[in-house]
Amino acid sequence: MKTINKIGIGILVIVCFISTTASAQMSKNAAKAWVKKGEWRNGFKLELYPGLDNAEFAKQYRANKKYWDEAFGYITNTNLDTLSTGKHVIDGDNVFATVTNGPTKEMDKTGWEAHHNYLDLHLVISGREKVGVMNAKTAEVTNPYDAAKDVENFNSNTKGDWYVEDPGTLYIFFPQNAHRPGVHVDGYDKVKKMVIKVKMAK
Repeated sequence: MKTINKIGIGILVIVCFISTTASAQMSKNAAKAWVKKGEWRNGFKLELYPGLDNAEFAKQYRANKKYWDEAFGYITNTNLDTLSTGKHVIDGDNVFATVTNGPTKEMDKTGWEAHHNYLDLHLVISGREKVGVMNAKTAEVTNPYDAAKDVENFNSNTKGDWYVEDPGTLYIFFPQNAHRPGVHVDGYDKVKKMVIKVKMAK
């Protein structure tokens, strides 16, 4: 009887494990399907970069829909080519953009960074640059989080996934996505770029 009970408990544990794993996978797939369906777009045309954390995007969008709609609406309804450099307020301290127009840097002149209070939306308006993305939770911190600047930095030797930012793709970085922007791409010495900060839902 004891053996039968042990077997029964073992089977139950396995079933629960499989069920939990399948549920988590479905959640991930559901988030990917939600992003692809595009109910969040409201006329927004740009592609999202392939490394996007779909589940986190879905969570943050649903928690702060107003802020995200304002950010996407600003990109859609603004003539970015003539947009001046500097800060552009969209919704007070909740959503704002910073536009830069200048040279990119060699790899050794850039570094990894991540933010806790704001989410980053990176969009190259003209030109091209490389950006690295890696898991901040597994990286070595070199400069602890500075709440005043909303930034922490990581070991520059940390490896990540690399992408070439161009005007057709929006990059969205969450706190777990340490990123390393502004890296030079051959043939593109100057880049006009906008970074929109969206307050994070805690």
